[in-house]
Amino acid sequence: MLTNDLIQNRLTEKFGDRVYNFSAPYGMLTFDADNDINLKVLGFLKEDETLGFTYLNDLTAVHYPSQKGKELAVVYMLQNIHAGIRVRFKVFADIAKPDVFTATGLFETANWLEREAYDFFGVNFVGHPNLIRIMNVDEMDYHPLRKEYPLEERTRIDKDDEMFGRIAQ
Repeated sequence: MLTNDLIQNRLTEKFGDRVYNFSAPYGMLTFDADNDINLKVLGFLKEDETLGFTYLNDLTAVHYPSQKGKELAVVYMLQNIHAGIRVRFKVFADIAKPDVFTATGLFETANWLEREAYDFFGVNFVGHPNLIRIMNVDEMDYHPLRKEYPLEERTRIDKDDEMFGRIAQ
């Protein structure tokens, strides 16, 4: 039977301290991995006979502006359909050099998901076959879901920032 403990043990046997921060919020095994081994971890989770995480549910990015040198996270959600179990893991990149290897060679679904993460967060998926904007206009010179931009135009008077948990400046 596939359990979180078994998955964690297989990962630490294979990658040692390059996979870390294991936890299981709401029962889903979650961990971090070094940026340069994202493809090795994805490939191991997919191809290991015991694990069999053959389905990439989701891939997204998150901006953590307070984590210097690790501001951008790419989050992978994988599923073993037969066992009905999912795992989530993150790799981090410096916002000044937001390079992460593309997973399109392992999962075809990564193609559009990586393009979306590029479009909104600026993650450069190295080796991606067509890394272009997918939802925003080509002329846009920024990545709108980074937390370095205000949520609303400051001249609006119909919304009060305090209602959204922000203190007006």
